[in-house]
Amino acid sequence: MSALKVLSVVSELYPLIKTGGLADVAGALPGALAAHEVEVRTVVPGYPSVMAALEIASTVVAIEELWGGPARVLAGKAAGLELFVVDAPHLYARPGSPYQAPGGADWQDNAVRFAALSWIAAQIAMGAVPAFVPDVVHTHDWQTGLVAAYLTYDGRRRPGVVTTIHNIAFQGRFPASLMPMMGLPSYAFGMEGIEYYGGIGFLKASLRFADRITTVSPTYADEILTPENGMGLEGLLNSRRAVVSGILNGIDDTVWNPATDPLLPAHYTVSSPLGRRLVRTELCRRFGLVDDPKAIVFGVVSRLSWQKGLDLVLAGMDKILALGGQLVLLGSGDADLTAGFQRAASTNPGRIGCTIGYDESLAHLIQGGSDVILVPSRFEPCGLTQLCALRYGAIPLVSRVGGLADTIIEANEMAIDAGTGTGVVFSPLSQEQFEGALTRVARLHADPTLWRRLMRNAMKTDVSWSRSAGRYADLYRGLVVERGA
Repeated sequence: MSALKVLSVVSELYPLIKTGGLADVAGALPGALAAHEVEVRTVVPGYPSVMAALEIASTVVAIEELWGGPARVLAGKAAGLELFVVDAPHLYARPGSPYQAPGGADWQDNAVRFAALSWIAAQIAMGAVPAFVPDVVHTHDWQTGLVAAYLTYDGRRRPGVVTTIHNIAFQGRFPASLMPMMGLPSYAFGMEGIEYYGGIGFLKASLRFADRITTVSPTYADEILTPENGMGLEGLLNSRRAVVSGILNGIDDTVWNPATDPLLPAHYTVSSPLGRRLVRTELCRRFGLVDDPKAIVFGVVSRLSWQKGLDLVLAGMDKILALGGQLVLLGSGDADLTAGFQRAASTNPGRIGCTIGYDESLAHLIQGGSDVILVPSRFEPCGLTQLCALRYGAIPLVSRVGGLADTIIEANEMAIDAGTGTGVVFSPLSQEQFEGALTRVARLHADPTLWRRLMRNAMKTDVSWSRSAGRYADLYRGLVVERGA
């Protein structure tokens, strides 16, 4: 059986450029798919960090004018990933994140920047690079939402398109006045095309024209069909319900491995966990906490937002402290939450520590040294934080939504003894239920024997991409057969 060729199109890619879980997924999935005879090449913008990491590369497409300046497509490799890099300095050679300028405001030309990415990917999909003509195109989130539209309106026979929703709350909505520069026919602007509430909808276009729609967990696939979680797109999704499915994310278990992680001060395994105590000591030192072996160290690695339920954590600080707990936090986001956690840290030195921003090495240290990882999200398409926590033996305390419901099993005593319980789950989402979950986790922690069993259960959970990569491979092949390619 010859390898299936898949063109992945993304706006960020770990370890080259990352703002969230999309980058982790896009970076880990190609390697996992290789075991299933799937060859992946990824289209990514030529941000400064991507260009700096690109190894020997060659120009495979040259474009005199790409919406404001010349561009070229480079074929090359970086961090073990096979890439097509869109080198368009007028669009991507900028400081800041892929989406925002320094200071936090969105780049004003984001519609053009990501329409250009989508258009280039569509050209490659249609054979612009003869050495790699894909059988399937896999797009991710709104930033690549126009790929399916460009391919559909091209009119020629095209490869099948799979689109993955990582978070339906981010939809890529832009003014209708930009339509003439998008390179699409005028009749594409309609209810059956890319029009969305009077403007252009990048994600809407993807959901309209993709052959398969996936989300990053089965529960989230069900949730987005409802008015509560569909964010205005539930009608379209229900009309295409037959092609909607959820495939659970995994993590790269070579990067996230406490036995070999170079970002940890000591290593440990499920059968030899002693090194974890040394990691915990270093974590306390880094955050200025008292290294109290009896205290529960609660960890947070998150965007500080209402979606992530971090207001519940802030309001629950008195409860955490009353239980003898401590808190370490790494994240950035809403100003009121940021200020609130900073105040809590300043008034509780030695018990609460926070670092505003993101630091990959510190994220690994929190996973490796915390006793409990808090993920009380109001909605969570999948979540990778709790998967990393399982791998590192930090017990997840999560809300019963989306991928959290699919990955964490409530750890009552019977479930722990049976080897199935892996964390503490609460529902419905309220302050009372969250604080009740804090009390439950404290009771478990007070029994060292039970806690060790719970940690073993967590660390033995398979959080790799192996099973889910197989599901993606089956999805791709089924689509190829269906389209008669």
